[in-house]
Amino acid sequence: MTSRTTDRSDEYSDVRPMFASLGSLDADDPSRDELRDAIITRCLPLAEHIARRFDRRGEPFDDLVQVASVGLVNAVDRFDVDRGSDFLAFAVPTIMGEVRRHFRDTGWAVRVPRRLKELHLEITTASSKLSQQFGRAPTPREIADELGVGVEDVVQGLQAANGYQALSVDAAVSGDEAGSTLGDLLGDDDIALAGVEDHETLRVIIDNLPDRERLVLLLRFFGNETQSQIAARIGVSQMHVSRILSATLAKLREHAER
Repeated sequence: MTSRTTDRSDEYSDVRPMFASLGSLDADDPSRDELRDAIITRCLPLAEHIARRFDRRGEPFDDLVQVASVGLVNAVDRFDVDRGSDFLAFAVPTIMGEVRRHFRDTGWAVRVPRRLKELHLEITTASSKLSQQFGRAPTPREIADELGVGVEDVVQGLQAANGYQALSVDAAVSGDEAGSTLGDLLGDDDIALAGVEDHETLRVIIDNLPDRERLVLLLRFFGNETQSQIAARIGVSQMHVSRILSATLAKLREHAER
């Protein structure tokens, strides 16, 4: 037992006599519930302390305190003072287990296999321990050695964290004084994309047109020249240009539909 745990056990040394008194009461004794509630109230700071260890992982702190409190209640109800063990040694893993189950079962934005959820929590714990030990962030290999798993398992566990919390498109962009949201940075549909397929289809057809038909078509629709201007340019009548355009457009439509 570390000195920190020993100090905390001393802090809650008054709890053991309370449990002894609780065990001496009959199950139907009305004072039993009062004493049980008093023990829970006395140990609530312990639940809050453990909840704080899991803070800043995407879950509201108040929710973590509630979950840890449920773990505390379970610990109080299951603790047997006659076994001679220290309540703190029993309560801490019980409470932490409840919080970990909360993260595993309800704290993920997308469905992630339970194995990876549990591995992610183990990696988080090991990473914190090794960071204090090395004075730097541990490598996946060091985490794998600490947990006794393969490096690939650690990589998968780290990647699983991407599924923990989804960002809202209404979230503010960090450092943007204009108050932009992530949704403002998302691209809109490009209406020009709808014409890409038609453009590529027509390009092949136009390339295969006779030279004069292709020239008339390009001058009219890409050069914005009138039929009279085109007629003067190629040396034919305006009526002839009109017939060329009509025939060419009909040919393009036929090939495009085909």
